[in-house]
Amino acid sequence: MPNYFIESADEAYSRLAWVAYFCLMSISQNIKVAVDAVVFGYVNKQLQILLIHPKSEASKDIWALPGGFVRDQEGLSAAVKRELEEETGVQADYLEQLYTFGDQVNRDPRAQVISVAYFGLINPEQVELEANTDAQYAAWFPINQIPDLRFDHKKILQMAHKRLQSKLLYQPIGFELLHREFPFSDLETLYQTILGKKLDRRNFRKKILSFQILDDTGKKQKIGSGRPAQLFRFNELKYKELLNKGFHFDIQFA
Repeated sequence: MPNYFIESADEAYSRLAWVAYFCLMSISQNIKVAVDAVVFGYVNKQLQILLIHPKSEASKDIWALPGGFVRDQEGLSAAVKRELEEETGVQADYLEQLYTFGDQVNRDPRAQVISVAYFGLINPEQVELEANTDAQYAAWFPINQIPDLRFDHKKILQMAHKRLQSKLLYQPIGFELLHREFPFSDLETLYQTILGKKLDRRNFRKKILSFQILDDTGKKQKIGSGRPAQLFRFNELKYKELLNKGFHFDIQFA
């Protein structure tokens, strides 16, 4: 009778784990993983971008997106939040993964680096910039006045801008860019600024109010010589409920 070798499930798993380990160790790889953050702000009816001036580029007029290398045993989202806070002093509540940049092998002259980019929204008037670690300065720039950026950061910024524009067309976002209480006209102007198009104002107001994601504060604000405008507040709880159910936001233009 043949003498079959019988092993337990734990022994088989352990043997396969060792085989996988030695196969992994035999792979020759020296690729770094980084994260970059495209943070949008909104000031004086202008869409703004948060940039840093790297200490390594102190003698050059080259700016960059906040970001850096992911540490060992660190997740991507934790890394981008850490880098953003270290280099600018900013804590962003809204950060969404954008894209992974790595098709261009020499995108970073220091090494082969894959960058996982994120984009976020904050109100610049509610934060105080404080450059630290690898950043010499941190500053806001209007999106139409972006200086020279290092690596492929301009490409990352352009993709983030397009993502923000497309996202506005099907999902109400951007409340992080406004004051806690705001007249409805501020929301209209924000959308028109980001999209670069005139809205059908009547349709836009009807759509937004139908979602019940804005609460009337009962307060009014005097704007110019016209009648005082109602002030609204974003209802985050109602917004999250709608997101979970799924809803469509169809913007019409003038």
